[in-house]
Amino acid sequence: MSVDDLSPLERLHADLMSRWPETKIEPSLSRIARLMELLGDPQHTYRVIHVTGTNGKTSTARMTESLLRAFGLSTGLYTSPHLARVTERIQLSGEPVSDERFIEAYEELQPYIEIVDAESVTAGGPAMSYFEVITGLALAIFADAPVDVAVIEVGMGGTWDATNVVDGQVSIVTPIDLDHAEYLGPTIAAVALEKSGIIKPEATAVLAAQPVEAAEILIARCVAVGAEPLREGVEFGVVEREVAVGGQLLTLQTTTSEGVTVYPELLLPLHGAHQAENAGLALAAVEAFLSDGTRTLDLDIVREGFASVVSPGRLEIVRRSPTVLLDSAHNPHGARALADALGDSFTFSHLVGIVAVLSDKDSRAMLEALEPVLDEVIVTRSQSPRATPVDALAEVARSVFGEDRVSVADSIPDALELAIARADESATETGGSGAGVLVTGSVVTAAEARMLLAGDDA
Repeated sequence: MSVDDLSPLERLHADLMSRWPETKIEPSLSRIARLMELLGDPQHTYRVIHVTGTNGKTSTARMTESLLRAFGLSTGLYTSPHLARVTERIQLSGEPVSDERFIEAYEELQPYIEIVDAESVTAGGPAMSYFEVITGLALAIFADAPVDVAVIEVGMGGTWDATNVVDGQVSIVTPIDLDHAEYLGPTIAAVALEKSGIIKPEATAVLAAQPVEAAEILIARCVAVGAEPLREGVEFGVVEREVAVGGQLLTLQTTTSEGVTVYPELLLPLHGAHQAENAGLALAAVEAFLSDGTRTLDLDIVREGFASVVSPGRLEIVRRSPTVLLDSAHNPHGARALADALGDSFTFSHLVGIVAVLSDKDSRAMLEALEPVLDEVIVTRSQSPRATPVDALAEVARSVFGEDRVSVADSIPDALELAIARADESATETGGSGAGVLVTGSVVTAAEARMLLAGDDA
């Protein structure tokens, strides 16, 4: 396809992709802060809930936004990466911005972006990265809308993440584990220290249950800046959960100055104990944001907010007969949560896994986490230049699953064709319909499969 065949948004995105990728950072807020300064600091014209962590950030951000919108607020939501279209990253009141608004915002910011690029290069630094530019677009679009509140997910880390030019009144820290070690550090304590940087003075910090070394860092940050910590398992948490049709039914609990409040019978249309815990984070954050921690929220509105949550690419069913599930798990922590959720919410007579992992991830640990829940695995590679070569991934898979349970496909389309055939074959042999396919390993993997199976609706 030539450039002339691309849509205006596709041409703009191709230009953005020529910049540093979002997986490459230079630890400085100078470029994004300079852009915001030139624009009049639009990120300070609305309130912010800022979300970081290793896993669960996107789902937690989506739940938080859905709750805020149910309470009648106009919302902005910034998440990354996207599954199909770049406009997914920037949402206004639950809908991605239009192509026209995205292009218009870029054209408005382009002269200022060029100024920042020139200043940085002259000083010996890089031009603005892909993620920095899109972050700038999001923050400006939210101000222009305008929104009452923006829910902002970090891209990577916290302290040096481009989103950290905002001052979140509430900060959410989802579970922390090892990831992006080349930038965030080789220990959980180092990762926690980087992520703690989004907790701002006198803010409320909503903290998921953490490894001890991470919890110590996060609490120390709260003490240092005078932030109020709300801890999962202490000030809030999941009281009960049971599998329900299309998701799960939750009872969540929070603590305010009025005492303990229980929120029963909350239908969450997402699967897995990890999503229930994410829901607890979202509820505690919204309660703190709307009431300053002094009163409870209307139960019916909370129920409405949770019932409306969608989180594409998170144990998402995209086909029936056989059932095909997509999940964006991209590291060992995410793979373990995925395996637990499969055992919790689904009963398959035979489950075929399609796994394609990026080369900077611990593929062995991911495969080891998935091995107990997969009857067989098909290893392949995504179109990402960072994808692990198929032969290398197959070697690891055979050492985990054994030779007889591993197949190889050169591409995700080939893997899907083979996996669906295997699932159909298993269903025929058993005389039932309980076979399924799981596609996982990275956001890119899930996105490619989603586009193939859902087409233009993805």
